Amino acid sequence: MSLFLFKRLLTLIATLVGASIIVFAVLEILPGNAAQTLLGPDAAPDAVAALAVKLGLDQSAWTRYWHWIGGLLTGNLGDSYAYGSPVLDLILERLALTVPLALMAMAFTTVLALLVGVTAAARHNRMGDVGLMGLTQLGMAVPNFWFAILLILLFSVKLQWFSAGGFDGWGDGVFAGLKALLLPALSLAVVQAAILARITRSAVLEVMREDFVRTARAKGVTQRAVLWRHVLRNALIPVVTVMGMQFSELLAGTIVIENVFYLPGLGRLIFQAISNRDLIVVLNCVMLLAAMVVIVNFVVDVLYAVIDPRIKASGL
Repeated sequence: MSLFLFKRLLTLIATLVGASIIVFAVLEILPGNAAQTLLGPDAAPDAVAALAVKLGLDQSAWTRYWHWIGGLLTGNLGDSYAYGSPVLDLILERLALTVPLALMAMAFTTVLALLVGVTAAARHNRMGDVGLMGLTQLGMAVPNFWFAILLILLFSVKLQWFSAGGFDGWGDGVFAGLKALLLPALSLAVVQAAILARITRSAVLEVMREDFVRTARAKGVTQRAVLWRHVLRNALIPVVTVMGMQFSELLAGTIVIENVFYLPGLGRLIFQAISNRDLIVVLNCVMLLAAMVVIVNFVVDVLYAVIDPRIKASGL
């Protein structure tokens, strides 16, 4: 197990280094001047040049890259050009909303997908299976921002059960905060749940053909127990793989949904930073999202070894 973890950690570090180089290089080739954007198109050239020096834009790309990496390692992410405050404080403030939102969406995705996928597999080639798979096909075709608008029209405008947007923070209590994030989480979850449900169904159907399933049925184990205790555990490896990828997609999807619901999260911060050409904020936020993706994949690899000990034994 230690060799398995060591190999995965080396891969994690190498991927993070590669991601940092790519993220920095992509932002470096973007056209425009951050100092010119902050001061406006009518600013004097001397003022623009002075601000560029203050922001460190006169240094070489290699020097700025190493300064940025050093800041990441020490927790000094620099100051926002537009907000005039430390980037780390801005990110931590926005993560207090984005992380619970993504976790809620992932919880909804997992519960819905497992229920629909296992139920459809248990009714293979019957009306229940066809109906559920038809719903998942519809769910995959619906953009999450359009579904978010439908939820707002129904539950906020028509029924007035939920607020149409905004977030007052966690000061009013956990229940009030979760209620404000319920519609955005459902908007994020519906498409991912549809995809995961279809993969769950396929994986469960494949495992149901195995000999140990027939043996369990011959011993008198109920259909429900066979599905949820035996089949699902052995079908989890492809499901967990997709779940790891989907959590990363949910984090990225918050950029759109947070703007639809006017939520002050990390996604909205990235959108505003791009509009203001606040490159230091964009750089650190994109790297944070990339790091989350890499770390989630690392966790998925470790879960492989927990679910299937053969992977751990092989040292893959």
